[in-house]
Amino acid sequence: MERSKRYLAVREKVDRTRFYTVDEAIKLLKECATAKFDESADAAFRLAVDPKKNEHRIRGTVTLPHGSGKPVRVLAFAKGEKLKEAQEAGADYVGGEDLVKKIEGGWLEFDRVVATPDMMGLVSKIGKILGPRGLMPSPKSGTVTPDIATAIKELKRGKIEFRLDEYGNIHSSFGRCSFSEEQLKENLVALAAAILEEKPADIKGRLIKSVTISSTLGPGIKIDPDDLQKLVAARQL
Repeated sequence: MERSKRYLAVREKVDRTRFYTVDEAIKLLKECATAKFDESADAAFRLAVDPKKNEHRIRGTVTLPHGSGKPVRVLAFAKGEKLKEAQEAGADYVGGEDLVKKIEGGWLEFDRVVATPDMMGLVSKIGKILGPRGLMPSPKSGTVTPDIATAIKELKRGKIEFRLDEYGNIHSSFGRCSFSEEQLKENLVALAAAILEEKPADIKGRLIKSVTISSTLGPGIKIDPDDLQKLVAARQL
C-alpha cells in the first residue's frame, strides 16, 4: 500500500527496533499525530492466551480516568419508571419495540446499548445485528442491569469495553491525541490494569506479551511491557 508523505515523515521519528518507555512512547505518539483532525490514541495488546479456550476469552470494562474524548451516543431499552430514569441519566435514545423495528430497518446511529433485564427478551430479536458489531448488552459488561441510570452515566463518563480477538489481541482506544501526555498515560495504565485483572487462572507467567500504541493515522510505537507493568503496580499501591 502506498503511504502518504505525511505518514512517511512521521514514521521516520519512530525506531521500530526499539521498545520505548510509556512516557517516551506517549510523547512520540503526540508528535506523530499530525493529521488535520483530533486523532484517536489506540493501543494493541498481544496476550499470552489461547483464543480457542473459553476461559481465555478475556472481556471486561474500564472507566478511563479522563474519558475517551469521544461523545458516546447511548441507546437504552427500558420501560415504565426505568424509561424515565434512562432519559434523566442522559440516554440519547430510549424505548422498546419501536427501537427494535428501527434497528431491524438498518438504523445504527448509536455507540453503546444498555438494557434492563426484563427487556432482554425483546433485545435478543436483534442479537444478530448488535452482536457482530460489539453492541449487544450483557451483564458481564454492566450494560444489562436494573440500575440503568448508573450504567448510562458511566458510559457517558468514558467507560469502555475491551475483548480478546481471534488472534489473541485486544485493540482499544485510550483517548484522543489532544489529551495531555499525563492524561494519556493515566488512561493507558488504567486500561492495562483492567486487562491484567482479567488474567486467566491457569496462566502463571506474563499475560501481556507486547504493547503497541499509535494515533489513527500514525505508525506503531512499541512499549516496553515491563515499564508498563511497573506503572500498573505503582497505581495499585
